[in-house]
Amino acid sequence: MQYQDIFSRVKDASRDLTKLNENTINCLLSFLADEAEKQTAFILAENQKDLDQMDLQNPKYDRLKLTADRIKGIAVDIRNVAKLESPLGKILDQKELPNGLKISKVSVPLGVIGIIYEARPNVTFDVFSLCIKSGNACILKGGSDAKFSNEAIITIIKNVLKHFDINTSVAELLPADREATHELLTARGYVDVLIPRGSQSLINYVADNAKIPVIETGAGIVHTYLDETADLVNAAEIINNAKTRRVSVCNSLDCVVVHKNQLSHLAEVLAPLAKSNVILYADEASYKVLDGKYPSELLQPATEESFGTEFLDYKMAVKTVDNFEDALTHIYKFSSKHSEAIISNDAAHIERFLNEVDAAAVYANTSTAFTDGAQFGLGAEIGISTQKLHARGPMALAEICSYKWVVKGDGQVRK
Repeated sequence: MQYQDIFSRVKDASRDLTKLNENTINCLLSFLADEAEKQTAFILAENQKDLDQMDLQNPKYDRLKLTADRIKGIAVDIRNVAKLESPLGKILDQKELPNGLKISKVSVPLGVIGIIYEARPNVTFDVFSLCIKSGNACILKGGSDAKFSNEAIITIIKNVLKHFDINTSVAELLPADREATHELLTARGYVDVLIPRGSQSLINYVADNAKIPVIETGAGIVHTYLDETADLVNAAEIINNAKTRRVSVCNSLDCVVVHKNQLSHLAEVLAPLAKSNVILYADEASYKVLDGKYPSELLQPATEESFGTEFLDYKMAVKTVDNFEDALTHIYKFSSKHSEAIISNDAAHIERFLNEVDAAAVYANTSTAFTDGAQFGLGAEIGISTQKLHARGPMALAEICSYKWVVKGDGQVRK
């Protein structure tokens, strides 16, 4: 396959996006949302082909699986993106210099965005909607696990683009093979930025091998600290939601850090997890108090590997600490800087936690399940960045824009 021909078409098509007005883009997105719902049966049939090739016990299965309700949710997100204000052409700063030059800093698209992702077919819809709204063309490289699902979705997207007489190369799906990944990683001069979405191994591979800039949407090794002043009723609900709402997503809880004074209440707090068959990897102190109070078949002693692991499954570690400082130290050591939470009624501890914990999103007395572009009011997300350059946390329209300086004069020359 001539990948450079594909990349060249996308790059050329990105110029056409500058000619589209906001109303056309919004109408297109609304139409796409309607088409997604109308084509539910087609999408689910193709998705089932992918599901049939995956072990039901594979943690990725839930990520891969689409349902009628999930497609409705995707359509809602697309409509929400359509309703958002355009991020383009915003004057971020402006000034007039003593020499009369008028200088403005104006938001513009990044250009061509490459997305490499695993078994998450919803990403195909999300990325396209955010990219076209922000004036970016996109090159999509999904995993082989979602081959049929992604091909079905890109077919719908391209049919919608044709309906609006827009160059269909503003969105291209590459084959689901290693060669396509290599070619995209080295597409200098064609792709402006790469955004990997998936496991830490995928992200590391992209960062280590890419010849073009990468925004790392890191793995989520997520902690919740149960402080000695925590409300236990709230704590039980928050922890259960953070762990079991959807175990296969990056904001799912991986480790509860518990103050030693809460050990006598730990079985009560973690009891709801047993209903979802969550396996606990408990350190020595927490194992002692949970033994006989939490189902024995779901309770295992923690090992060194239990901490700093993104489980993406019905599994969770439990770590006991002597004090607040030890909790901060444990999180500092094992955090992937994605989402971290504290459950506490101590205002000073809450304030210190929110200020001192280095993560893209920090929470007090609520579930980390909210780390999501749609939940943050961003419409959807193209990824959750755990790095600090350019963007951090849920990345949506504003985060996939850059800016340029516009300078207007009336004959000035530099002396």
